[in-house]
Amino acid sequence: MSTEIERKINQLASLQPSGVILQSAWLVKKGYSHDLQQRYKKSRWLLPIGNGAFIRTGEQANYEGAIYALQIQGDSSIHPGGRTALSLLGKAHYLELATKRIILFGGTKEKLPTWFKKYDWGYHIEYHETSFLPPDLGLIEIETKNFSIKISDAIRAMLECLYLVPQKQELIECFELMEGLNNLPPRQVQKLLENCNSIKVNRLFLYMAEKAGHSWFSYLDLNKINLGTGKRSIVKKGVYNDKYKITIPPELEQHGRNI
Repeated sequence: MSTEIERKINQLASLQPSGVILQSAWLVKKGYSHDLQQRYKKSRWLLPIGNGAFIRTGEQANYEGAIYALQIQGDSSIHPGGRTALSLLGKAHYLELATKRIILFGGTKEKLPTWFKKYDWGYHIEYHETSFLPPDLGLIEIETKNFSIKISDAIRAMLECLYLVPQKQELIECFELMEGLNNLPPRQVQKLLENCNSIKVNRLFLYMAEKAGHSWFSYLDLNKINLGTGKRSIVKKGVYNDKYKITIPPELEQHGRNI
């Protein structure tokens, strides 16, 4: 291999941190043609992890490095959310990652690449495409290994949990998570709720926040939050709450204080 080709492969270390997946399309934009990528592959400088993605030899492929690649190389809004984000933030009662399940959220029509879906990351990847929240609101950066990735903050993560009920997320578990969120900043809660277009999520969030007795709840302006009209049946054969016009499981109504 020529000195020039070796120099270019060494330059990758300054372009992306160690452990990050390198997407083929991004490499082309940076001056690494498909032909050059194949030469690196044959020389085992780059190891394929699927069609259109590589890891540098000697580095470990993990889902965090893949998320980084989607966000930084592909300008994607896909991010860890829901219970996974709450666990990463230390807000869950148990470690979500111990369940070998990673919950990801992305915008409508934003697809996970085939290489991401087919690779064995050591976790079950659960991906949800939705636009019930703006893609750039309620995200924070966390350090993981030697780079940072964006994940949902505690407020957005809680809203994402409620978006998944009742099919993918248990309501009682959501309330237990809500009980631990006693220090949320009211202004940020207000902003996310005002920008949330899911009536179900808004009603459940406010119902649980009030039921948990959080002090920040009293600072919210419910008149600016879209709660829609009419009744919402969250579960069948549940208990009806007249204030928020939702039907919920009896065991949830018995939790916390009555409202």
